[in-house]
Amino acid sequence: MKCPYCGHLGDKVVDSRESKEGEVIRRRRECLDCGKRFTSYERIDEIPYMVVKKDGSRERFDRHKLIGGLLKSCEKRPVSVASLEAIADSVETTLQERPEREISTHDIGAFVMEELKKLDKVAYVRFASVYRHFRDIGEFMSELKDLLNVKEN
Repeated sequence: MKCPYCGHLGDKVVDSRESKEGEVIRRRRECLDCGKRFTSYERIDEIPYMVVKKDGSRERFDRHKLIGGLLKSCEKRPVSVASLEAIADSVETTLQERPEREISTHDIGAFVMEELKKLDKVAYVRFASVYRHFRDIGEFMSELKDLLNVKEN
């Protein structure tokens, strides 16, 4: 920490106190060069992760929204909530590991579909039908045929 009085970079922490809310840590510091004391505040940098939608708009990543979509696709299927939580965890981990703080709905959807394909084929088809916006029964049948071909091979 740079001393505001002399500009020296060395200091020692004399006292640390957490705020009542626990969101900020107040530190009293003493410059090792001039001996003067000063206060610094430490807080968590909370920049939200953003999802870029198909129309280009952006909104905060919402884990609850993702799990809601997964629950709908797995309704009345033998899929545990824990496995859906694991998919949501994987999406969040992927987002946190990216250097940029944005991810497209396309990337999220593709990842979720791959995970659902491994977990439950019916849930996969349900999710794909909403995610891919099939325009007609032909597109839907094409997806089912691809799924059946993968299963047979």
